[in-house]
Amino acid sequence: MENLWSFIFGDPNKKFVEGLRPIVDSINALENSIQPLSDSQLKEKTNEFRQRLQKGESLDQLLPEAFAVVREGAKRVLGMRHFDVQLIGGIVLHQGKISEMKTGEGKTLVSTLPAYLNALEGKGVYVVTVNDYLAKRDSQWMGKVFEFLGLTVGLIHADMPAQERLKAYECDITYGTNNEFGFDYLRDHLAYDRSQICQIRRHFAIIDEVDSILIDEARTPLIISGPVQESTAKYAEVAKVVKTLQTTTHFTVDEKHKNVILTEEGASKIEAAFGISDLYSVQHMDIAHMSVQCLKALLLYKKDVDYVVKDGEVLIVDEFTGRILDGRRYSDGLHQAIEAVERLNVKEESQTMASITFQNYFRMFPKLGGMTGTAATEKDEFIKIYGLDVITIPTHRAQIRKDMPDLVYKSKKEKYKAVVELIKERHAKSQPTLVGTISIEMSELISNMLKKEGIPHNVLNAKHHEKEAEIISKAGQANAVTIATNMAGRGTDIVLGEGVAELGGLYVIGTERHESRRIDNQLRGRSGRQGDPGNTKFFVSLEDDLMRIFGSDRIAKIMDTLGLPEDTPIEHGLISKSIEKAQTKVEKYYFSMRKQILEYDDVLNRQRETVYTLRDQLLLGEDITQRFKDLVNNLMVSIVRENYGEERNITNADHTDCITALTQLLHEPEIKLTVETSPTQDALAAQLTQFALKKYKEKTESYPPALFEALVTRHILLSTLDRKWIDHLNQMENLKEGIGLRAYGQKDPLLEYKIEGFAMFTQLMNDVTQEALEMILKAQIVVEETNEPTHARL
Repeated sequence: MENLWSFIFGDPNKKFVEGLRPIVDSINALENSIQPLSDSQLKEKTNEFRQRLQKGESLDQLLPEAFAVVREGAKRVLGMRHFDVQLIGGIVLHQGKISEMKTGEGKTLVSTLPAYLNALEGKGVYVVTVNDYLAKRDSQWMGKVFEFLGLTVGLIHADMPAQERLKAYECDITYGTNNEFGFDYLRDHLAYDRSQICQIRRHFAIIDEVDSILIDEARTPLIISGPVQESTAKYAEVAKVVKTLQTTTHFTVDEKHKNVILTEEGASKIEAAFGISDLYSVQHMDIAHMSVQCLKALLLYKKDVDYVVKDGEVLIVDEFTGRILDGRRYSDGLHQAIEAVERLNVKEESQTMASITFQNYFRMFPKLGGMTGTAATEKDEFIKIYGLDVITIPTHRAQIRKDMPDLVYKSKKEKYKAVVELIKERHAKSQPTLVGTISIEMSELISNMLKKEGIPHNVLNAKHHEKEAEIISKAGQANAVTIATNMAGRGTDIVLGEGVAELGGLYVIGTERHESRRIDNQLRGRSGRQGDPGNTKFFVSLEDDLMRIFGSDRIAKIMDTLGLPEDTPIEHGLISKSIEKAQTKVEKYYFSMRKQILEYDDVLNRQRETVYTLRDQLLLGEDITQRFKDLVNNLMVSIVRENYGEERNITNADHTDCITALTQLLHEPEIKLTVETSPTQDALAAQLTQFALKKYKEKTESYPPALFEALVTRHILLSTLDRKWIDHLNQMENLKEGIGLRAYGQKDPLLEYKIEGFAMFTQLMNDVTQEALEMILKAQIVVEETNEPTHARL
C-alpha cells in the first residue's frame, strides 16, 4: 500500500527533503558574511542569539544564521565543514524527528547543529550515546566546537563523583549514555536533599543510534534495587534437583516465548526431593518459582551468548550489540538461578526501589530527536510509540557497495567452512574483511577456525570491548580480518587504508541472519561509506535459530528436491526474500511484545508520575502546606466513603465507625461531628479535613514558623512515600505476573491490571497520608544542648 501511494503521489520522504532545500540555501548564502568574522566576533554571536531569543525571535528564525556559525566554528576548530546533506540532517533533528543517515555520513558532526541552536535557550541539551567511550569521545571532539563558540560542555559517566555529575548537568550541553541519563532520573527520585538532584532541566535530547536505544533496549527496564534479607542458599539446592529432570517427562520448553512449564511428574519429583507434599502451596511457592527459573537458566539462557562469567560474576550480554550491560541483573530470581546453575556464589535477591523503561523516560522530554543509519524498517513503531517521524537523508556521495544474495547451507558445519574459505580468499588478495556474528560463542568459533588456517585476525566482542576503538580503527587496512559480534564497534567508522579502495574496499561477511533486518543492515552499512567500494554477503544454514524456529521448511524442501550435497549452497534472490519475510514476522512479533510491555508500563508510569511529582514538590517546593492539605482531604474522603458506602445523604447514619477511625488517626479522645449541618459525604469529609488540619496547625504553632514543616512534615512524607512506593512496585510486579491467567476467565488482562492497579494505587496514597499524619502528630522537635543541629525526634 505504501509503495502504491508513493507511485501515485510521489515519494513523501523525497518531497520533505526537497522542502528543506530553501533553508539550506539560506545557510549557504550566509557563509561569505560569516567567514570574515574573527574568532572573538564569531563567539560573540552566541550572546547575540540569546539576546534575540529574549526579544521574541524563535529558534526557527535563528536557525540559518546559527547553523552557519556552527559550520564556520567546526571548520576552524576541527577542519571539518558540514555538507549540505548534513545541514538537512541537522534541520530534521531540530524539528524533533529521526535523521536516518548511512554509516560514514558524519552523524556526530550533524548533531552539533541542533545541539548548539537549542542550547541557546538555556534549558539544557542532552546528547545520548550507547556507551561511555562514545560519550567521552564526542564530548571532547565536538565539545571543542561548542566551547569555541562560548557554550559549556559536560560529560556524565559511570562511577563519577556526585559533585562532578551535578556540574555536568549544569552545562549547556551534556553528553552521556542512555543508561546514565535514565539511572540519574531514578536516583534523583531517591534523593533526600535538593542539592543531590541532577536533572533539574530535561528539555531536548538528541539520541545517537536511536534505534538501538528506543527499540532494541525497550524490552529491558532500568531498575534500581535494594537487597532483600532472605537466604539464597536454596537456589543451589534447587539447581541440583532440576538438573536431574528430563525434557517432556518433567517439563516442556517453549523456545519462542522463553518459557518452561513443569509437568505433574516434574512437580512430584521436586516435591519428593524436598520432602514436601504440595509444591504449589503458599509456603512452598518459592521452591516452585526457583525451579522454573533454574530450568530457564539451564535451557534458555546460554553462556557466552546471553551472558558471560567473569571473575565469578554473571554479566549480561546485550543481544543486539554483543556488549556487556554493566550494572544490569536479570530480575525475578533469574540471575540467582544462572549463578546457581553455573555453581557460582549466589548473591542475595533484591527488591525494586525505582524503575522505568527507556520508552517512558525519553517520552518525558518535550522535544526529542534521533540519529541512526537504520530506522526505516521500524518507522511505524517510532511514530506510534514516540511520535517520531523518520526522514531518510540522501548520501553525500552515491553508494556503490554490492550486496550479494544470501548463501544457504543445510548445516552450520558446512556454512562455517564456507565462511572461512571466503575469508582465506579475500585475505590472499589483501582485501580487509569484517566478519559479523550474532554471539560471542560464534565469534570465538570462527576465530579458532582461522587460527588453524594461520590467518591473523582481531576479535571484537563483550570480552574484548575495551580494545574496541583500536580494533575498529585498523579494520579497514589491507590484510585486516576483524570478527565482531553484531554491531560491536557501532558508532565508530571503519575508514579504508591506503590502496584498499583499489582492492575492492571492505568485504563484510554475515555468518547468520539476525531476527531483525535492521541489525543486518547495520552490519552491511560498515562497508561502502562515503561512496567507497565494498561487498557484503550473508551465510545462512537451515540449523540457524531464525531458520529453525521461524520457517526453513520451504527452503529445505527445495534443497531436498534438487538433491544438493551438504556442502552445496543455494544462492538466489528469492531465498533472500524468503528469509526477509521470516525476519518481518519476527519483527512484528517483537513489536507487539514491546507494545504490550509499554501498555502495562504506561499504567505504572502514570502512577510513577504522580508519586514523583509529589516527591518533587516536597523536595523542591518552598511551601508544602497546600500539598499536605490536599493529601489529608483525599484521605478523609476515602475514610468517609469507606464508612458510609455509596449512600451520599448520611444525616441519619451511624457515625460510630467513622469517629473511631478518626480518633485512632488523630489521637483525639473526644471527637464530635456536627452532622446536622453536614448531611452529605462531601460536606462531612470537608469537616474532618478541617478538624485534622486544626490538629496539625496546633502542632506546628508550638515551633518557630516553617521549622516544623521543614524538619518534620517534609521528611516524614518523603520517607513514608518512598517506603510505601517500593512495596507498591513489587506488588504491581506480582500483579502483572499473575494477571495473564485472567484471560482463561474471558477477561482482558490489561483492563484487569488497570482496574486493580488503580485500586492499589489509591490505597497506597491513602496509606502514605495516614501513616505520615499519625507520625507527624506524634513528632517532637528537640534542641540538643551540645550545639548540634536541630533535629526531629519521632
